[in-house]
Amino acid sequence: MNGTKLVKITEDQFLLEREIQKLTETNLQEIFELDFVKTEFELHGLRIDTLAFDKKSNAFVIIEYNKDRNFFVIDQGVAYLNLMHNNKADFVLEYNKRSTHQLNRKDVDWSQSRIIFVSSALMKNQQYPRGFKDLGVELWEVHKYTNNLIGFDEMKTFI
Repeated sequence: MNGTKLVKITEDQFLLEREIQKLTETNLQEIFELDFVKTEFELHGLRIDTLAFDKKSNAFVIIEYNKDRNFFVIDQGVAYLNLMHNNKADFVLEYNKRSTHQLNRKDVDWSQSRIIFVSSALMKNQQYPRGFKDLGVELWEVHKYTNNLIGFDEMKTFI
């Protein structure tokens, strides 16, 4: 609002996936209350966009970004969660390289590990896997508007 006159705000498009990633990583604590561990964490031929740690649940969180609609995010998420559970020591080692607080594998609650997908264009049918409470998947939409406004919205399940 400009005085008493409303100002129209329109949605802008993210030009690159990397723009969403940088915005999220820079504001990781404010958006998700997570600690940043590493960007582009590569292990066994898979590349995780952002590796983070949740101190509240003592668990690792993988964050993946997508600028466009993608049918395969859940498959990708399951593959990354399997990678984590099969290579726990590598995740702990990466955390310890970047943090003053040192972890042991037994310090991590692996059952609380999860993956967050952040996209500017999620598809409606992608919300249904959230109904499986043990899957550890969160879907978030991010939107960029004029006047440098950004909105992050978690997609909730209806089942």
